[in-house]
Amino acid sequence: MTIGGWSKTRLDRMHDVMAGYVERGDVPGIVTLVSRHGEVQVDAIGMKTAGGRDPVRRDTIFRIASLTKPIAAAATMILVEECTLRLDEPVDRLLPELTARKVLKRLDGPLDDTVPAHRPITVRDLLTFRMGYGIVMAPPDTYPIQRAMSGQRLGQGPPRPQTPPAPDEWIRRLGTLPLMHQPGEKWMYHTASDVLGVLIARASGRPLETFLRERIFDPLGMRDTGFSVPATSVDRLATSYQVNPETGALQLYDEAKGGEWSRPPAFPSAGGGLVSTIDDYLAFGQMMLNKGRHGSEQILSRPSVETMTTDQLTPAQKAASGLVDGYFDSHGWGFGVSVVTKRHDVAGSVGTFGWDGGLGTSWRSDPTEDMVGILMTQRAWTSPNPPEVCLDFWTSAYQAITA
Repeated sequence: MTIGGWSKTRLDRMHDVMAGYVERGDVPGIVTLVSRHGEVQVDAIGMKTAGGRDPVRRDTIFRIASLTKPIAAAATMILVEECTLRLDEPVDRLLPELTARKVLKRLDGPLDDTVPAHRPITVRDLLTFRMGYGIVMAPPDTYPIQRAMSGQRLGQGPPRPQTPPAPDEWIRRLGTLPLMHQPGEKWMYHTASDVLGVLIARASGRPLETFLRERIFDPLGMRDTGFSVPATSVDRLATSYQVNPETGALQLYDEAKGGEWSRPPAFPSAGGGLVSTIDDYLAFGQMMLNKGRHGSEQILSRPSVETMTTDQLTPAQKAASGLVDGYFDSHGWGFGVSVVTKRHDVAGSVGTFGWDGGLGTSWRSDPTEDMVGILMTQRAWTSPNPPEVCLDFWTSAYQAITA
């Protein structure tokens, strides 16, 4: 047994389970990390490219997709702590494009069939995904509002960094559309984080990536985290794949050299645009586990982290929301992170927080176990339900604990 309370035999079992996914061709490569009581275990298996010979390594760069969202929430809380933003103030002061909102009478209705919003959108609404906009859990273009958002290139699908327009134009276009629901009424995924990115830039007076680098990435030593990969590092970026729905085979989503993350985007997506490495994200996950502290740096206050990782949803909001049926029976939502509210399997104590990235990543910090776990692959999820490799990683991580 190690100082982290890990069983060597059971860590080997986790390696074998993860290696099976690579051997079967389900994923080209996997990097896993588990850290407990400060002892870090990292395992890299497979290749950066399907059929290639260049192995994934501990410093391989992955597109982390929605693992961007917790970082954006932390950046927002930095500005709240400095009194630049306030949680319950309307966003109108900095985002005038979102004033005097209209709201659809029904989700499937025409865009001009609206009523006035009962109240303005607040910063808290953005952090808790209750602003009234979000991804609709229906096939693309099922409803007029979906078609409108797609037509305006506002990001209703997997991350495509080179598609959306620059932030000012992006928020202007969003402001021309009605809300899908009244502010505060319902949890809706994704769009609020992208709005947060515009808000952070305007509140700080700096481009989003500049603010993130100055206040989070540099203090945490997250050297490889950003919205694009420089030419000097692109050889460490894994090729990204999706699954062909008809054949089940892997097909190219984004290549490394010359791909969408090989140059800075016009719109740095706070909802899903970052790349990172497993050690970079460990620094963030450990800082959150340490109540905002990283070495001698206090990135966030303890009360801010506790607020971020407390379930903010009411029973009524949970009943009307969710990506996956039954998800909110055992989970809640804080600021940019999910929170385990009821233990329902071996993986995740009550109070565990984190999130997943739809291009193949997952992170949790568990205060009860003093543990951080991270999974990075380059295969996209096929639905909001976690793929088997993700489920088996978390089971394998927790079964390796012996003390």
